[in-house]
Amino acid sequence: MATWIPESASPSAPAIRAGFGLSDLAAAIIREPAALVGLLMVASYALVAVTVGFLPLRDPLEISAQRLAAPTGEHLLGTDALGRDLLSRILFGARLSMRVSLLSVAAATFAGGALGLVSGYLGGWADLAIGRVMDIFFAFPAILLALGIVAALGPDPNNVIIAIAVVYTPILARVVRGPVLALKARGFVEAARAVGARPARIVLRHILPNLLSTLIVQVSLALSWAVLTEGALSFLGLSAQPPAPSWGVMLNEGRQYLEFATHLALFPGLAIMIAVLGFNLLGDGLRDALDPQRR
Repeated sequence: MATWIPESASPSAPAIRAGFGLSDLAAAIIREPAALVGLLMVASYALVAVTVGFLPLRDPLEISAQRLAAPTGEHLLGTDALGRDLLSRILFGARLSMRVSLLSVAAATFAGGALGLVSGYLGGWADLAIGRVMDIFFAFPAILLALGIVAALGPDPNNVIIAIAVVYTPILARVVRGPVLALKARGFVEAARAVGARPARIVLRHILPNLLSTLIVQVSLALSWAVLTEGALSFLGLSAQPPAPSWGVMLNEGRQYLEFATHLALFPGLAIMIAVLGFNLLGDGLRDALDPQRR
């Protein structure tokens, strides 16, 4: 992943005036079409997740006699094996997916960012100890580690949040540590150290602002993985449980009707694809836009 250090982080600068701000982020998104398309997809996904409770939709748990109905004017995406409206269930499923993804990635960003800052800035035994613990987590495939954690804690969306946060914390710690090692040797950090600035102030005022662009890109990509992982664990019965409106649960319920009711699995699968694609486009677009070789 490209690491961008703003021009303000020069040896002559005593402090970082603005490592990375909203105006820089907006300019980067506008400059890169992929990031703009991804942002629109993510914004649509987030808007649905936030407002679905206020939309004039059918109860996603309401059972009717119209079972396995194809898409019609009454049921725009059809109904499932119990006659529940598929459109309503997919839109309500976005809320669960968004909650799990945001909370898990937020926890991983906070924990991983803190570990990466401590490891990179302090170095020595702290860097060695944190690095060896992170290596233990890297020894396991991410999805298998998440699967094992949820299997041990029990099938519940809150446990999925914990699992995804645990899996992604070492990844973000490693992403943060590299730039910190480079930044702490820069002239403006040495100058701050020379005038007696405390380590916490140096990290928060001089180093952290220069990491924001890298973190934003990585968080966007982490969110796509979180959406996919939540769907996979739901499909395996380790997240939300039926009759909860979850995309993974709907995929699992629809797989036995693929031959004559393809829409049961098709539409939840498309919902997952759109959310994952949106975050990936946003992350990849931002990575390209913030690449110093392209600026």
